[in-house]
Amino acid sequence: MNDNPTTPQRPSLLQNWISLAGIILAVSSLFAVLCLLALDFIAHSPNPYMGILTYFVAPAFLCTGIALIVIGIAVERRRLVQRAAGSLTLFPIIDLNSPRHRKLLGTIAGLATGFFLLTAIGSYRSYHFTESRQFCGQTCHTVMKPEFTAYQNSPHARVACVECHIGPGATWFVKSKLSGSYQVYATAFNKYPTPIPTPIKNLRPAQETCEQCHWPQKFYGSAERLNQHFMADETNTTWTIRLLMKIGGGDPTHGPVGGIHWHMNIGNKIEYIAADESHQVIPWVRVTDKAGKVTVYQSSEKPLKEEQIKTAETRRMDCIDCHNRPSHVYNAPAKVINVAMNTGRINPTIPYIKKIAVEALTKEYPSTPAALDGIAAYITKYYQTEQAAFAKAHPELIAQAITEVQSNYRLNFFPEMKVNWRAYPNNIGHTIFPGCYRCHDGKHAAPTGEVISHDCKSCHIILAQGNGEKLHQLSPDGLEFEHPVDIGDVWKDTNCAECHTGALAGQ
Repeated sequence: MNDNPTTPQRPSLLQNWISLAGIILAVSSLFAVLCLLALDFIAHSPNPYMGILTYFVAPAFLCTGIALIVIGIAVERRRLVQRAAGSLTLFPIIDLNSPRHRKLLGTIAGLATGFFLLTAIGSYRSYHFTESRQFCGQTCHTVMKPEFTAYQNSPHARVACVECHIGPGATWFVKSKLSGSYQVYATAFNKYPTPIPTPIKNLRPAQETCEQCHWPQKFYGSAERLNQHFMADETNTTWTIRLLMKIGGGDPTHGPVGGIHWHMNIGNKIEYIAADESHQVIPWVRVTDKAGKVTVYQSSEKPLKEEQIKTAETRRMDCIDCHNRPSHVYNAPAKVINVAMNTGRINPTIPYIKKIAVEALTKEYPSTPAALDGIAAYITKYYQTEQAAFAKAHPELIAQAITEVQSNYRLNFFPEMKVNWRAYPNNIGHTIFPGCYRCHDGKHAAPTGEVISHDCKSCHIILAQGNGEKLHQLSPDGLEFEHPVDIGDVWKDTNCAECHTGALAGQ
């Protein structure tokens, strides 16, 4: 830097191919960043790929361009120092008494301030983008498609993914980002398993996530539930069970203690040891009541040895142990067809439609497009060959049924990721999966002989069941369960999930 006009000016340090390439890259990237930022601010619906370009790709190119400029300047200055044989200092000398130096320094400071301001805005927007539903569910399209599709049709569809998967606090935020780094690698290099395993081991306690919205003390009382099923016969005979669910609670200041939510960690502490990773087999349970009394129950079929108990991981029961699929539910074929028929989206007057629709859903298909074609072909062929008169008289009902079955397949089946209702057991209830019966099977006993209750009326009572006039014969004290098909008393000693798989039309 020289203010003497008679002294020859040294060549600009930017006059090298590295810096010139960096300038071109930085200027074009900055223009792209500004344009993308503007588009992101005015966009009506966020786009995950636009977000990646705006907050990751374009800034990366901008930083690369700036780095090239700095590298070029360093290389050029070192070259000039070597050429000057020591008459030129390695680092520039800044003289604040020089107007030119002050002007140059001010320009650099202004550009740096603008860059850091843009960086601050970009960082803030990047943080929010990585916390968004679009980033979580749509960036890795194939991998996360099942989870995102189920989430959009769940009761938590308006709750951000991070509210449950991360929760408040910096510690879990950092953990999630470190975990996410590996997930990016696994997705990029196709290192992920199919289906994606449920993260039971690293789940945050429900008290720190679920209970931020769901206040445990508010649960008490009962709620009525109507389950209408269709049989697998020609007329799709209905079988309805009218239940009174004992929601119950664990806080005596808000209602009676008991029912389903007796399990909540308010007055009682429940711990268990699982024999498998998915927590479907629970051979050991320890209950500590509000008085401090401890009772240990062991399965008579699969008891644990003392050495196994000492080395096993003991988990304290919370919301997620029962509500383990709060946002990502893949419904069984029999269930989705029951719902579709109950709501009129599939006309129940179509002969054998319950049976044929469930069969079409449960066939194995290599891909979603193949499944949609296969469903249409299977249902069409059956009604053209076995129910030709009905199909000819009511082609629109058959077409509507095919469309509905295909729609349900898109929502609950993802062959590319090997995801369906079988992949992720749902612990609510006990019809298709063990659920409640993991502990309440009548086979978990304490040394005193006390057994964990297997009484259906602990959680619900049957007000009415069957069809026709039977449904008007209410019993406030509850009816004994009546199986739609006469199987004698077998159901009393058999867990429902041993027969009911969700893939049979009569279920």
